[in-house]
Amino acid sequence: MTEPTAKERERLTAETSFPKHWVADVLASDGGVVHLRPIVPSDADALVAFHGRLSERTRYLRYFGPYPTMPQRDVLNFTTVDHHARVAFVAMLGDDIIAVGRYERLPEGDGNSAEVAFVVADTHQGRGLGPILLEHLAGAAAENGVSMFVAEVLAENRNMVTVFREAGYQVSRSFEGGVLRLEFAIDPSEALLSVRNSRERAAEARSVRNVLSPSSVAVIGASTDSSKVGNAVLANLLAGGFTGPVYPVNADHRSVRGVRAYRTVREIPDPVDLAIAAVPADAIDDVLDDCLDKGVKALVVVSGGFGESGPEGQENERRLALAARAHGMRLVGPNALGVANTDPEFALNATLAPHLPMPGRVGFFCQSGALGIAILDQASKRSLGFSTFVSAGNRADVSGNDLLQYWDSDPATEVVLLYLESFGNPRKFTRIARRVARSKPIVAVKSGRGAVPPALATGPDIDDSIVKALFEQAGVIQVDTIAQLFDCAILFGYQPLPSGPRVAVVGNSTALGVLAVDAARAEGLHAGAPIDVGPQAGPQEFAAAVSGALAAGDVDSVIVVFVPPVAVTVEPFAEALGNAVLGADKPVLTTFLATEGIPDVLAVRGEQGQPVRGSVPSYSSPERAVAALAKAWRYSAWRSRPASQPIRPNGTDSERAAALVRGWSVGDTDRWLSDFETSELLSCYGIEVVEFRSVTDENEAVAAADELGYPVALKATGEQWRHRPDLGGVRLDLAGADAVRFAYRTLAADSGEPLLHVQKMAVKGIGCVVRVQDDPSFGSLISFGLAGVISDLLGDRAFRVLPLTEDEAVQLIDAPKAAPLLSGYRNAVPVNKSALVDLVQRVSAMADDIPEIRELACEPVLASANGAQITDARLRIGPQPSRNDLGPRRLR
Repeated sequence: MTEPTAKERERLTAETSFPKHWVADVLASDGGVVHLRPIVPSDADALVAFHGRLSERTRYLRYFGPYPTMPQRDVLNFTTVDHHARVAFVAMLGDDIIAVGRYERLPEGDGNSAEVAFVVADTHQGRGLGPILLEHLAGAAAENGVSMFVAEVLAENRNMVTVFREAGYQVSRSFEGGVLRLEFAIDPSEALLSVRNSRERAAEARSVRNVLSPSSVAVIGASTDSSKVGNAVLANLLAGGFTGPVYPVNADHRSVRGVRAYRTVREIPDPVDLAIAAVPADAIDDVLDDCLDKGVKALVVVSGGFGESGPEGQENERRLALAARAHGMRLVGPNALGVANTDPEFALNATLAPHLPMPGRVGFFCQSGALGIAILDQASKRSLGFSTFVSAGNRADVSGNDLLQYWDSDPATEVVLLYLESFGNPRKFTRIARRVARSKPIVAVKSGRGAVPPALATGPDIDDSIVKALFEQAGVIQVDTIAQLFDCAILFGYQPLPSGPRVAVVGNSTALGVLAVDAARAEGLHAGAPIDVGPQAGPQEFAAAVSGALAAGDVDSVIVVFVPPVAVTVEPFAEALGNAVLGADKPVLTTFLATEGIPDVLAVRGEQGQPVRGSVPSYSSPERAVAALAKAWRYSAWRSRPASQPIRPNGTDSERAAALVRGWSVGDTDRWLSDFETSELLSCYGIEVVEFRSVTDENEAVAAADELGYPVALKATGEQWRHRPDLGGVRLDLAGADAVRFAYRTLAADSGEPLLHVQKMAVKGIGCVVRVQDDPSFGSLISFGLAGVISDLLGDRAFRVLPLTEDEAVQLIDAPKAAPLLSGYRNAVPVNKSALVDLVQRVSAMADDIPEIRELACEPVLASANGAQITDARLRIGPQPSRNDLGPRRLR
């Protein structure tokens, strides 16, 4: 093999030298996927072809003149960039360039400005590609030290002016000779982030809508063998009454199930929105090419043989996801049960389940295909209606986050149910769920890690206590089982939320009434003695007791326990109960006949005969009814609290802190800061460690104690001695020179280190621990708990995802089980909890500002009536992590 020439080596370097994290799959405003990456020299032919497809008008607006052909020198100049002073991105669909954006640093001024421009193919204009290019160019520019963009556009180019104006930037304008000069800082302001999140939400919702609301469906691999998956999907589509055309794709037969079949998707004469693939894994590449050529918007892969089958299958799944996106499609699956939409306008059953629940107001996302069939069956048995259903299988692309974005804006969905085995982007989940839960209940089962086959584990193991904290913070109702999921769903789906914790128990069974009251009190609800009408009560007496309870001003919800009297028809009781609760604005739950779900006799029917709001849910036992009601009350209380925002405490200096961290950076390795460096960084955020001095002999120790003022504490600095007074690593209340000398000699001998710390004595108080950890899934997490072996043993720590809002800072302090000790337990003096809240807010601001922080431990923090004093702190920094949820929009 001959050695490459210098020019070939230069070209090869240019092809591979760009920052790999700039490559991204992004969603256009119509929900289609576009691949974005830096331009490289080998794009020359594709760039010329792209230019040739532009209309004269588009070329004129971009280049201020006709510019019919692109000269070779310009092709070379446009495709050869240094990815620093000159950066260019191409948006790709398949092998074609459909948009180009670039910036070039300007020589004048301080060098922090760059001129930006982009052009989009005529057939792809209106898809929001301009703002996407601008986002990613701004992200690259910020990495390269560019802080200001300049753009020159023809005054008549209104579309381009609109892109800059609506992007959320503060744009200044000047006009000269028919040309507008626009200038704007690219710092991510609140307005910019709001616009970016809004576009992300709309694009992701639209991409899911393409999956769930197709006007036509192709079944690729539609077999004539009734035992095959492809045959089952086609049969269910036809039996479900899908309102659009269905196209079987079968290379060997002219028809399947009596429907005209086609050899490939390409041969279908009409447009195809959604394709269902039921073909072997090794045949999927041809399917993708056909779908791209046909313009298919979304693909559902129900066949297996991918990530669940082992390492080779995982690689095939990764290639499938990347290829589907490169072909412009969202992917559900592989190994998926399918998708469904019960709206009569679509009547879509593109699943392997022959029967769907009746139409309703509940959306369900499930990762497990096998479990999905059982879920659909259980929903039908409980008369729980679904609006839409997605079983994502291996979840290579479309995830629960995408469905949350869709359901947030879907008027047909009022309740969201999630069965999650893993998180794709937990930080993004928190952000989205927190917003959605403000208007729609989200009930989630998070299965244990052991439920996920190792081949399908998409991220690191996540501690259950962290998941619990994430759900609480976002307002998500967490349950442990599928049964509890449905118990909550039938309450949220058919009854109003309780406005308070006061519950009345009405029934004709003393035993059941007492059970219900005991269960309610155990759940933290306020329940008085049960209202017992006795087994002899008739329908009207029974209904009157329920009506009276509903009318009471000190009652927020009613649980009705009913045991059918012997040899008595129950229908009159059901009718009387239904009339008594009709139109009630308080939730009513019952144990009518111990039925699970909505009993026919207590259902209020809609136009299609399905149960609608006002139907009374029934439970198999009072305890299960109470458990669902308690979760509803806690969610209602969360939702009724005004949404607070992260606040920045006074006296913070983020610029100085960032400069310090840059000065301490050590490349690609983590580094523990010294105690003095840690104190200096904390002080940038108004966080003060109790003053100390480092000493190396007993004379220095005495001098330091004299300077600080007695009493003092003497500490060994070795890691094995930190926070361990039981090992003798700390000497407190040293009140004289002789005590200091003796303590120094003892500690230096014990630790084997001459370097010790003399520290001013802190005010006595309750020991607390504030920590920040950089979690690989959630980003920065803050935790709070009381110091001590018992708290460590019991794991009594509260977690929150950063940044903390004002309310979350208060809740974090109150969350540990030992937190009552801070409020004056058993007549003790309460500590100044406001000082602790202020401390965690400052730590939150620092960790959010400085992504290089890997770990911070303030331990112990001594909380007293006078405030909170940090006696020791450790801080570790490292390379800035890449967090997809914090930068320009991209698919995971």
